[in-house]
Amino acid sequence: VNGIEIYSMKIDSKVTSRFAHNVITSRAVNRGNVPKEIFFDVELPKTAFITNFSMTIDGVTYPGSIKEKEAAKKQYEKAVSTGQTAGLVKASGRKTEKFTVSVNIKAASKVTFELTYEELLKRQFGKYEMFIKVKPKQLVKDFEIEVDIFEPQGITELEAEGTFITNELQNTIIKTFSGKKGHISFKPTLDQQRTCANCSQSVLDGDFTVRYDVKRTTLDNLQIVNGYFVHFFAPTNLPKLSKNIIFVLDTSGSMSGREIEQTKEALLKILDDIKEDDFFNFILFDSEISTWKETLIKATPENLDEARKFVRQISAGGMTNLHGGLMRGIDILNAAHEENLVPKRSASIIIMLTDGQPNVGVSNTHEIEKAVKAAIGGRYTLYNLGFGSGVDYGFLERMALDNKGLARRIYPDSDAALQLQGFYDEVSNPMLIDVELNYPENEILDLTTNSFKHFYDGSEIVVAGRFVDINQNHLSVDVRGEGANDALSYTTQQDAEQTAQAFQEQQYIFGEYIERLWAYLTIEQLLEKRLTATGEEKENLTAQALALSLMYKFVTPLTSMVVTKPEENGNEEGIADKPTEVLNMYLKNLLSKPGLYEVYAKLLLIVKLISIKPSFISKSYGQSASPLYHTYAPPPTWHTSVDGDPHFLISVPQKKDAICFNINEKPGMILNLINDPVTGITVNGELIGDKRANNDAKIQNSYFGKLGIANKLLGVKLTVTPETITIQNGEEKTGFTWLDSVTLQQAGLTLIINRKKNLVLSMGSGASFVVVLHQVWKKHPLHQDFLGLYTLKSDKLSEQTHGLLGQFFRPIDFTILEIHPGADPKKPDATMIVKNNELTVTRGWQKDYRTDPKHGVDIPCWFVHDNGAGLIDGVHTDYVVSSLF
Repeated sequence: VNGIEIYSMKIDSKVTSRFAHNVITSRAVNRGNVPKEIFFDVELPKTAFITNFSMTIDGVTYPGSIKEKEAAKKQYEKAVSTGQTAGLVKASGRKTEKFTVSVNIKAASKVTFELTYEELLKRQFGKYEMFIKVKPKQLVKDFEIEVDIFEPQGITELEAEGTFITNELQNTIIKTFSGKKGHISFKPTLDQQRTCANCSQSVLDGDFTVRYDVKRTTLDNLQIVNGYFVHFFAPTNLPKLSKNIIFVLDTSGSMSGREIEQTKEALLKILDDIKEDDFFNFILFDSEISTWKETLIKATPENLDEARKFVRQISAGGMTNLHGGLMRGIDILNAAHEENLVPKRSASIIIMLTDGQPNVGVSNTHEIEKAVKAAIGGRYTLYNLGFGSGVDYGFLERMALDNKGLARRIYPDSDAALQLQGFYDEVSNPMLIDVELNYPENEILDLTTNSFKHFYDGSEIVVAGRFVDINQNHLSVDVRGEGANDALSYTTQQDAEQTAQAFQEQQYIFGEYIERLWAYLTIEQLLEKRLTATGEEKENLTAQALALSLMYKFVTPLTSMVVTKPEENGNEEGIADKPTEVLNMYLKNLLSKPGLYEVYAKLLLIVKLISIKPSFISKSYGQSASPLYHTYAPPPTWHTSVDGDPHFLISVPQKKDAICFNINEKPGMILNLINDPVTGITVNGELIGDKRANNDAKIQNSYFGKLGIANKLLGVKLTVTPETITIQNGEEKTGFTWLDSVTLQQAGLTLIINRKKNLVLSMGSGASFVVVLHQVWKKHPLHQDFLGLYTLKSDKLSEQTHGLLGQFFRPIDFTILEIHPGADPKKPDATMIVKNNELTVTRGWQKDYRTDPKHGVDIPCWFVHDNGAGLIDGVHTDYVVSSLF
């Protein structure tokens, strides 16, 4: 693909006592005659940590080194800017599943990439599951997956399947297991990989999943190796506890349509699975709070029939009183326990589903978190399900973790009902409550979480720790829990010798696997605790997680791994501004303060998609003349269009997201940005281009070279260029340059010029504008100075305000559906429903230069193509005007 051939790819997995050590080895060659950059998007399980990435170039291996995230990024950017081969592995967020490896490959060079990651396999529905994403994107001459499993308890079942497996490919999966060992291999030939006999496309595109379980002759299994222990607790054949379950459901207007129908579909299936000993109720919240019943109701056949009728008539509309809904649910559970309406030995669970953010009643998320935690008081488990991209997922996650539960994303796809039902199935069969595994305090250091509110059928509790005395070889554990009929209480013992006897097959053991399992579990739990912590506690948790990540070489949200080829020509200064992070739509919604409705209009210098010869890449030109922009020249494989850097950015605070679009017009054209007939305020902007045409660009750059801001009621006109600022009041003109520092006040107008940075203009009604000056190196062969416009206090303008920007001063709503890979691997595409139009949009980002005029702050946004068609009213040419005023 693009001259890059991957001729070998092997995935080798070794699993010992649920802990998986996976190595992906990929060999590639650049068949072209110029250096090329390739992005390997390696999709890993959410819970996996990368532990190493190395590359071997022309027989020399360059190992990775773990660093703090920012240090790794700086080292990588320096290597890329000087033309060196470099690779970066970085976790882009706590909940993402994608790690990105970006590598420059020189012409005719062969490169071997080796990526290693580890994870603790979780048990669900009675099986451990290992997920391998298979997507080589081309036919690979030598492709192989090999999995070896060693379980000292013995393996009872082993299966492997792939979403892409055809009948012909089924025979290529070889599976064997006996006693403690299991083995799986998958090695399709080149012809077996083809989508058809003569096709060059690969059928290998999907999920390869391995599932297995172990023998359970006892309630638990304890293993001790080299001063560390791991304790697996998964009792079977216990009687099931009855449960008390409250469904708290968002029925606000944004849930209308497919989302509410899918929710109802899932609830009807859940009602089929609720057991007669269970108690349940439904709480609905929009602007108001409504309940199905005033108390918890027993799941008799008659009550279930009545509940089905209730669910079928649920409809959506109104705002989002999330706080009110949750508090009503907690009150009903509290009352049920206080009045002994439910069995004492029962599990109480709240499942809350929302697709938005609180905006009625108590809307401050920190206040809601505090109130909910105080009301629950550790007695119940809260599970928060976030439907779609409009939720504040961090808020949902913190609140769930604070109340011994977890948050889960529900993706707005065709299978959303199945996702909802699947989550319910995980928590539908509680076996024990208040489980505690107690270890001798004087013998154990750094114990992972050892108390659990609920134990569910088919799952497993895992606790690990290290001994005070590294030579200690025995351990006694007291286990306590409350079951359906009586208390569970027993003591389990183990010594290192018994573990050693179980591990005689040494070839299956990798390194200090129990120590690494302990470190993995500790880091995972520190990161979770960090989400809900503040101040000094958060700093301490971060420091501990970072220290362990660096010690055990895990790529976590706090670390990155970088591989750099040593520089051959000394320390050449590297200043290319290379974006290395894959933006995650859910975790990067860093927009303006909640409730502040701002529109940013910027026709920015498009630096990321312009081909610039290396001699034009900015070096250091001395203090006074250093450029404001670090341009970078991407390799030819990156060429797309200037759509990647939009001009206009519209913040949508209620979604914690943004929309952006571009207007591609010729230099000299004047666009109407804001027109308010009531206040008499208008803003127009004139486009300029580069100093000369860029022959390598499909669409020529354009940006604002002149702005005209007028207030007809005051008779004031302000003209701004990158050189001068002119105020005309009637016949009187006053002129300034950007070298001036000025504060000017006159009737109905305030102008502040911050020398060589920006100006702030407040007019009449209180509407305010900020114009930012962008200066480039004066001798730059292509680019020239330009302006950016920010509109503040847009609520001071009237409802009749229009223009390319003005139309967005009124709140705009949109829905994102069906996120899928786009042409650029870093920028997924999606379907946007906005103004009753269905548009294909692309995830990108735009810079906000208000707080940092030099470098700007990246704002993620959904890019609307074709000059904003379907988003703006009419077509973009409707906004072309003949003059600035």
